[in-house]
Amino acid sequence: MMRFAFLGSGSEGNALLIEAGEGVSVTRVLLDCGFGIKETSRRLERLGVSPDDLDAVLVTHEHGDHVGSAYAFAARHKLPVHTSHGTWLATSHMRGADQADVRVCCADHVFSVGGLQIHPYTVPHDAREPLQFVLTDGDARLGVLTDAGMETPYVTARLAGVHALVLECNHDRDMLQNSAYPWSLKRRIGGDFGHLANDIAGSILSRVAHTALSRVVAAHLSKQNNTRELAAGALAAALGVLPEEILIADQEEGLGWQPVRA
Repeated sequence: MMRFAFLGSGSEGNALLIEAGEGVSVTRVLLDCGFGIKETSRRLERLGVSPDDLDAVLVTHEHGDHVGSAYAFAARHKLPVHTSHGTWLATSHMRGADQADVRVCCADHVFSVGGLQIHPYTVPHDAREPLQFVLTDGDARLGVLTDAGMETPYVTARLAGVHALVLECNHDRDMLQNSAYPWSLKRRIGGDFGHLANDIAGSILSRVAHTALSRVVAAHLSKQNNTRELAAGALAAALGVLPEEILIADQEEGLGWQPVRA
């Protein structure tokens, strides 16, 4: 059995919990830790999980809403931190980094944490060496894609065959362009190494969709430049389903447990 839940998703902090196995043979990893130590623990407890129940932390890249308290949290709870060499170089000065058990991972080199196989892949984003991940228990597959500026054949190939997909829907293009953001920030967010617009997310989804894809979650929505309705509508149109069938990862409430079934 495999399932996942969000502690929260957005520019104020990101953390995704993935669990595989049952009974005494359960593996749990935290993908990103963009909240403080106490807030991370509080949000974990909301999902019925203690920090001491975790087996590892994965860090996608060095931006604060993703790395947050990852090293300090991991050091406190004696958890390994898996991240890229570039991300480690960019974050090695952070609190707790000198005490954390850091394990460098590379794109397209699969590694295991307990009952989970983890497939890192690289994405176009303005960070040193950003990674995203596909995770599997050997049967079901969960794909995660956030913090990417554009669609590429490499990215869509890595997400082929997933049974559940977490997909960034950061902004609506018109809302971003009409926002009060300075031009430099608009250009960064909407650029090829920024964040996925709703229509690009929809295009990616249309390419990786298949009959066994049973869960799609819109994630990393901008509070200023997107709405739940626009994000869900873009992904629903790509799948030919109702917008109500698209799940939304919320900044404050996260998202409750979702099964991943092959």
